[in-house]
Amino acid sequence: MTNSNSRQSEYPVDPLFLDRWSPRAFDGHAMPSQHLMTILDAAHWAPSASNYQPWRFVYAHKDSDDWPLFVELLMEGNQRWAKNASVLLFVISRDHNISREGEKKPSATHSFDAGAAWFSLAMQAHLLGYHAHGMAGILKDKIVEKLNIPEGYKVEAAVAIGTLTDKSVLPDDLAEREVPSKRLPLSDVAFEGRFTGKVD
Repeated sequence: MTNSNSRQSEYPVDPLFLDRWSPRAFDGHAMPSQHLMTILDAAHWAPSASNYQPWRFVYAHKDSDDWPLFVELLMEGNQRWAKNASVLLFVISRDHNISREGEKKPSATHSFDAGAAWFSLAMQAHLLGYHAHGMAGILKDKIVEKLNIPEGYKVEAAVAIGTLTDKSVLPDDLAEREVPSKRLPLSDVAFEGRFTGKVD
């Protein structure tokens, strides 16, 4: 087992996986563009089915002209803390593939692949000393409209990236929750041979 970041694994995983978490307390400092490009470069090396690479990222730096809009595209509960991040971005995925013959076919794995890219992004951010917090609480229809997302592309999630600071910057209700989360027992999510887990 591994102990790190107030977490304990059941098996000897690398501490990197325990140290990565999704805080809300960010210091609001600007991120150098080179750092963001490194994070996005790592994300775009994620694995994808047949190497179609369906992920797309639309981003804004704090204090840029686009920043107020990006904050407004989050649900209010996320706006309260994500406004202090250094970067906000939206993960988009193309829901179809184009064959070598130019034929458009539905993609069964575009969201799965975009998830792999998000995790690569989160880990590279962590390695650079930042934290990345993914969010489902977003205004998808408004994102499509305001950010010119074309037909055939799906808005998956938002991500706030920034430098961790003391939780005292957060409203009291969020500060109480500002701890690395635990996980279900491995036996609740991994089954040999057949699905034998609890059906919720």
